[in-house]
Amino acid sequence: MDSLLEVQRQTQEEIERFDKALYTILSRPNVNQEIDLQNAHKASQCLDRITARATALNALYEDEEARKTEIEALSSQGKGQDLTEFYTRLDKIRDHYKKYPDSSPGGGFDLEIASFLDEPGQEEEDFEEEDPIALLFSGEESYGRYVDLYTNHTAFSNIKNIGKRPSYLQYLDLLLAAQTQAVHSDLPKETRFTKDYETYIKDLHAYLLSFIKKAQPLHDVESEQRRADEEFKTKWEAGQIAGWEAADAGKSGSNGGAGIWCAACQKHYSKQTVYDAHLTSKKHIKASQKQATSNAPPVNPNGKQPEQHPTHTSSANTRLQTSAYYTHLTTSLIVTLTPVLNETKSNVERKFSLTAREREQELQEKAQPPPPPANADGTQEDEEEEERIYNPLKLPLGWDGKPIPYWLYKLHGLGVEYKCEICSDHVYMGRKNFDRHFQEARHAFGMRALGLPNTKHFHEITRIEDALALAEKLKQEGRNEIFEQETMEELEDDEGNVYNRKTYEDLKKQGII
Repeated sequence: MDSLLEVQRQTQEEIERFDKALYTILSRPNVNQEIDLQNAHKASQCLDRITARATALNALYEDEEARKTEIEALSSQGKGQDLTEFYTRLDKIRDHYKKYPDSSPGGGFDLEIASFLDEPGQEEEDFEEEDPIALLFSGEESYGRYVDLYTNHTAFSNIKNIGKRPSYLQYLDLLLAAQTQAVHSDLPKETRFTKDYETYIKDLHAYLLSFIKKAQPLHDVESEQRRADEEFKTKWEAGQIAGWEAADAGKSGSNGGAGIWCAACQKHYSKQTVYDAHLTSKKHIKASQKQATSNAPPVNPNGKQPEQHPTHTSSANTRLQTSAYYTHLTTSLIVTLTPVLNETKSNVERKFSLTAREREQELQEKAQPPPPPANADGTQEDEEEEERIYNPLKLPLGWDGKPIPYWLYKLHGLGVEYKCEICSDHVYMGRKNFDRHFQEARHAFGMRALGLPNTKHFHEITRIEDALALAEKLKQEGRNEIFEQETMEELEDDEGNVYNRKTYEDLKKQGII
């Protein structure tokens, strides 16, 4: 059961079945946003499973030593060796299925494949579950149609020195401008070099990345981010990142003309007067004392920029590089999401034009389930949908005309076949159906054709040879009364009265029946 070759074969089979399931999912027609996105997530999960199994299979093939050992154990190599190991494993497999006749090698995997092939919107009303894809999105995102940037807009508005604070529509326009230039490249350098901007751009990048993974699961955003990362590193080393040329300003005292740098407070000051005023603050005095105890150069009280300490210079450059890095990655994400941003802008403009009553009515319409599709003549397809039953595992139908649950199918052993030679090799599925058939007309007819009574002595006998041998044995034991069919076989008249065959024929001759 744990043979290396069998594991390889089974893995290859699973990859092939996942590949077929992926083709089925991708070939489905476009219906609406919800159904299409659910199919896209299923296709993405199929790809993940194919990738995982392909990786595991490749590792098994690379282990040539283990494969060689396995093949030698199962084959005959030279004189003095036989197929003992092969037949030993074969006996173990047979013993396993004799002990567990209901076990199926692909039972759990069949259910996994069936869950992928289950088309969205086919769930029964009594067993309808909450859509897990809908839980990934907020109400403003509307199942991945729009982006929800209200939190990021608030964070951007709270950054100091950004000038006039933009409205939400103006903020979307600022992001859309990233198609031609880096995002927020119009902000002053003093603003982009702050800690607040670094936190903001990180959060914006994290949200846009997560939104693409949720709304466009088949889009290879990870590869795009890796390419953007390599591009940034190349340009950063060459000093070609536009707008961030002052990142190495810590080497000079004036920060490239951007302001005055205070090594103790780790902060830039745009004006000399502001820098002079902060020298007497408690925060600066405390930072200066801390710098003095760490053998850092003292601050010049006259306002001139002191010589920078290498540690502070490195810290400042690291923060600036981080801000520039996430700005570059965010720009690549915005380019990908340009259509969604345009749709979001149009939706915001439309909402601004609606009254409160119209917005409430729109929410009520969204809460109502969509009407069923209509035919070309305008009639609904309710009857056709009721007749269409999705049953990929070929499960038996229950009393309601729908497939029974898989656990009930396994509980009753309906996957086990029982063949009866007396019934012309008819196959009965499940132990219960097999036990019941001994009292049915098919088996009784087969017993009469053999000239044998269908009594309890022949219960569990399915082979003709065994039934004849048992009948001969019963005759030898002096139990000939079993074969007196005239007294054993019972017949019923039109009124429901039951007689044995001899009594029935006598009454019929007399005309009583």
